Amino acid sequence: MNAMRKQRLILVVLLVAGVGIAVTLALFALRENINHYYSPLQIAQGEAPVGKKIRGGGLVVQGSFKRDPSSLKVTFTISDGAAQVNVYYDGILPDLFKEGQGIIALGQLNQQGDFVAEEILAKHDENYMPREVQKAIDEAHAGGKAGGVTGKTQEYGE
Repeated sequence: MNAMRKQRLILVVLLVAGVGIAVTLALFALRENINHYYSPLQIAQGEAPVGKKIRGGGLVVQGSFKRDPSSLKVTFTISDGAAQVNVYYDGILPDLFKEGQGIIALGQLNQQGDFVAEEILAKHDENYMPREVQKAIDEAHAGGKAGGVTGKTQEYGE
């Protein structure tokens, strides 16, 4: 093999190795920052990891909202029609938050299976339902597991 070909081969090998390392590092960084969505049924069945940051969502069950009068702490229950999960949150709720409406919460599950939220996202108008919440509700209703959740289940202005 002449010197020119040897230099090109070394350059190609180094380039492929560099790209491989860059892709590996990028995928590792992304894996650590992904927040997977879990429905209340998946959370209740133990599919969601305890102590890792996840997203959970559903409809806020009517009559489940309770506020601590001396702080910003609130508790409420979310449901997808098949299961219910208690949510604990310490902070200011979005203006559009109310019972019977769809929400998405970002937080962690504790050892008791309750969702401790760091952030609450509420719907933005009367026709909006987050896709993940709508899908979980539709799947629960299709399976014949509807159970006492009221509220609109339209998605994106249908």
